[in-house]
Amino acid sequence: MTPLITRPDTEPGHAPALPGDAGPGTETPLLLAAGTVILPDREYSPGWVEVSGGLIVACGAGEPPRPADLSLPAGILAPGFIDAHNHGGGGVSFNDADTVAVASRIIQTHLAHGTTTMMASLVTAPIDEMERLVRALAELVHGGLLAGIHLEGPWLSPAHRGAHDEDLLLLPDPDCVDRLMGAGGGAVRMVTIAPELDGGLAAVARIAEYGAVAAVGHTDADYDLTQAAIAAGATAGTHVFNAMRPMHHRAPGAALALLDDPTVFAELVADGVHLHPAVVRLITESPARPVFVTDAMAAAGAADGDYKLGALDVRVVDGQARLEDGTIAGSVLTLSHALQYAVLTAGVPLPLAIRAATQNPADLLTITDRGRIQPGLRADLVLLDADLHVHATLLEGAWV
Repeated sequence: MTPLITRPDTEPGHAPALPGDAGPGTETPLLLAAGTVILPDREYSPGWVEVSGGLIVACGAGEPPRPADLSLPAGILAPGFIDAHNHGGGGVSFNDADTVAVASRIIQTHLAHGTTTMMASLVTAPIDEMERLVRALAELVHGGLLAGIHLEGPWLSPAHRGAHDEDLLLLPDPDCVDRLMGAGGGAVRMVTIAPELDGGLAAVARIAEYGAVAAVGHTDADYDLTQAAIAAGATAGTHVFNAMRPMHHRAPGAALALLDDPTVFAELVADGVHLHPAVVRLITESPARPVFVTDAMAAAGAADGDYKLGALDVRVVDGQARLEDGTIAGSVLTLSHALQYAVLTAGVPLPLAIRAATQNPADLLTITDRGRIQPGLRADLVLLDADLHVHATLLEGAWV
């Protein structure tokens, strides 16, 4: 069997540090060769990537221009994963009180599975508590640890609230919107909203004016109203099909309006629980731009058991997170497993699945310095085997 990773000058039975282990942003050049390199619009089979100073400095097809520091003849080299919708992992969630410690634990949990960029998603909480959490997380956004904050609540439909406390849901009046958006000082990058609520369409436009993504979700909106929300500035759908009015052949609802528009980014949770594999294929093959998200809660990377999602009790059994009444309450997913499920179970082509976990979420959040293998961009990379397991991750050119 061809080894996944081969290192020059390595004696059998010895495992030295990976080449380039000098810390983030190291100036030591690192040349990687792989059986497949996934670029934005093509694949190199084989190909190579050169990294220096935390950036990708060159890439190409065929044999590398000099002996590679690390060769993956049976492996795949892809951009680091970007998770635009993540509530937690490692036993904790972003709604927990000790914000800095919690965020670090969640980031490290998902980084171990190839996620190099993450949004902090908050579930509905009392408005004072949400404002406090936004202010605390904003410091981590401005410090570069998080890509932004996603508000999943409090402006959601009671009829499709999912794992959100109905007593805490609010109407999106301008003062309320301004309060939470302003608390982030630009750190709130995405807001899930039900546009059919009183003031919903105006709130969509207001969120977009702040430079954030307005995402239609947890909604009872019909097809026409969803189109109106898109016209007002909505550019995404939150976990499409989940927590939405069901599709009917005479009343297609929000999902079809979102999937039918090539300007829209369509979140999907590819975990085998939220969506049938045929629906995963449907979303990824639609005119919309698919975005794999985890919607992970605290149990991601942790054991089954009892957890909290906001104020609600969640029980995780056999990797499924549910409220007492059976409602799905987020997931225990990582983006590495989402990629595996989409490709190996749902039959999504690998290049399309890679885009859904990397460059599409980068474009959704207007992150321009990563999400692609391209000279000049940040050297966030994952090394995958043929079964799409993550074997190693580069974060700003340093192994993690």
